[in-house]
Amino acid sequence: MAKRFEDKVVVITGGTDGIGLATAKAFAGEGALIYITGRNGERLHAAISEIGNGAVGVQGDVSNAADLERLYARIRSDHDRVDVVYANAGISESASLDEIEDAHFDRLFDINVRGTVYTVQKALPLMSAGGSIVLAGSGAGSKGFANLSVYSATKAAIRSFARTWTVDLKDRGIRVNVVSPGMVLTPAMKTYLQSNDGAEAWMMGTIPFGRLAEADEIAKAVMFLASDESSFVGGAELMVDGGFVAV
Repeated sequence: MAKRFEDKVVVITGGTDGIGLATAKAFAGEGALIYITGRNGERLHAAISEIGNGAVGVQGDVSNAADLERLYARIRSDHDRVDVVYANAGISESASLDEIEDAHFDRLFDINVRGTVYTVQKALPLMSAGGSIVLAGSGAGSKGFANLSVYSATKAAIRSFARTWTVDLKDRGIRVNVVSPGMVLTPAMKTYLQSNDGAEAWMMGTIPFGRLAEADEIAKAVMFLASDESSFVGGAELMVDGGFVAV
């Protein structure tokens, strides 16, 4: 039986841990040819070994256009096409409104917004009809959280990109959608919970499902939007948050 993504070329930025790594492993298990990025060389190497199926890692920062050009030059040389892009790389930092400074603002917008724009833009020459782009949103783009105004604004921008790029790319047959996780048990989240007493209990109390998500659950949503199973879905935001935003 053929695998869902057999020989499909899949790009995942920020693929060295958490949701990105879980998604890369899930795609590889379905036969995809995986290319991931990451800023840390050691973590990139470890992730490639974990993903398997001939996955390729290209070290780089998505906020650096030259790094993205190097990624796609490698893919052009290897396959001359991209079938799926998961623009996953992003960071989260908190600051109260009184504390927001240029460095905080620029860091978040450079990676989360600029990085997403150029990850997608520079993939387009290698994409054709039937291609799928999935953007990494967040429930924070739809809810108000104290001290997360800049981060939340970056994720609201991601949501807007999916709408406008759906119109921009409709004649080329390329779909764009967003997966917006809620609170997920990634390594970063586990570190946060260990140093913030009571945070996990508060989170579980606000999520209707009464628990945090596993990274694999987000990966499944990304794969759905990347696959032909969602062939008539465009410009949509799929919340994978246990009902947090909706209820």
